[in-house]
Amino acid sequence: MRVLMSGVDFFHVEELNPYSKADNQPDATRTGNEYQNLINALQEAHIEVIRTNSPPHCQDGVYTANWALCRGNIAVMASLPNMRQGETPHAKQALANLGFEIVTLPGDIRFSGQGDALPCGDLLFTGTSYRTDAAAHQYITDILGYTVISLQTIPALDVAGKPLINKVTGWPDSFFYDIDLALSVIRPDLIAWCPDAFTPDSQAIIRNLSINKIEVSLDEAQNHFACNLVSTGEVVIMSNAAPNLQKAIESYGLKTITPNLTELPKGGGYIRCMTLALDNN
Repeated sequence: MRVLMSGVDFFHVEELNPYSKADNQPDATRTGNEYQNLINALQEAHIEVIRTNSPPHCQDGVYTANWALCRGNIAVMASLPNMRQGETPHAKQALANLGFEIVTLPGDIRFSGQGDALPCGDLLFTGTSYRTDAAAHQYITDILGYTVISLQTIPALDVAGKPLINKVTGWPDSFFYDIDLALSVIRPDLIAWCPDAFTPDSQAIIRNLSINKIEVSLDEAQNHFACNLVSTGEVVIMSNAAPNLQKAIESYGLKTITPNLTELPKGGGYIRCMTLALDNN
């Protein structure tokens, strides 16, 4: 297994999602130490970490999962929110240097890359309504050959109970704005998911799938990034503050590694967000 990772050189917080608050900036020294600890954890799991330089002056460039979705030798590039668009040329070059054929979706179709598209064998769990448009799903099907399972998480609400529009992106918002915050693929026959993070229709879709499922509490998913993990199918690198999910994963015979991350999540991303998988089949 190979993942592409960037760096934390320009990492700081802009209010691009409900987790990120401009008055809660990361400590640079602790951030650097955490990032190296994450790399060490991935390598302990025998994951090959391929590094690329940080996109200059891009506060969220550390979250490489949002750059693209890769399968075989094709990389379908993401369409990032306004404040992240400076990452795109860097992402294209980094993937081209690795031998990927670069494909860009037409027009202004939103697509959040691997953050909103989780391969599970020939299935692809794909989000909609926040960072990815439903129109992107058919293109992904046609280009990469996955069977797309379209899902929607619950919206963030304002004080009046109406769906919240992000003041920076101008897009609808959710604490599960990317699906990798609400669902994770442990191996092709096993997923972890937070039922309370999904709309009733999407809950029904997931429950009807013939696949083993671990249910994650809303607290562990929303407050401790439990679902935002990386799995080799044998070893899972995950949150150190999600004991119920950790116990459930270990009950299937998998090993867990739990690095302590406090600074990197301030931008609204976690372990999966910082690793772009390159070897999806």
